Amino acid sequence: MDAQDIVSNIAFTTSGSLVDCVDKKMLVVLRDGKKLIGVLRSYDQFANLVLQDTVERVFVGNRYGDIARGVFLVRGENVVLMGEIDLDAEDEVPPSIAAPLPPSALPQLLAAKEAEAESKAKSEAKKADVLRIARGFCADKSGDGDTY
Repeated sequence: MDAQDIVSNIAFTTSGSLVDCVDKKMLVVLRDGKKLIGVLRSYDQFANLVLQDTVERVFVGNRYGDIARGVFLVRGENVVLMGEIDLDAEDEVPPSIAAPLPPSALPQLLAAKEAEAESKAKSEAKKADVLRIARGFCADKSGDGDTY
């Protein structure tokens, strides 16, 4: 393998690697856990993204609903994961894995998501108390809760 072959096979590790993703439907997972699906229209050197026809997909168990968001600007530092969506496979997801809900059921889905978040927060608070009291860990005084 000569130098030219090596150079041609090097993967970009900068925002330049996004050039092949422009005008494709992408899934973007943010630091706060939101999942956005939209068409990548533009990006810059900081990996700030412009998504068009964006929907926020909300999951509760194996059910999900989509909330239309339109044009969405995402700051690059908030992106945890990004990937291209296979349009053929997206239509063939079996209901046992994930089943879409009709738009009329979206308020109930959001209420269930909020209840799930409250339950998780209580569970995490109990875990933190056990670690603090029984195991000698310090309490998180910053309040960031930055999980990444």
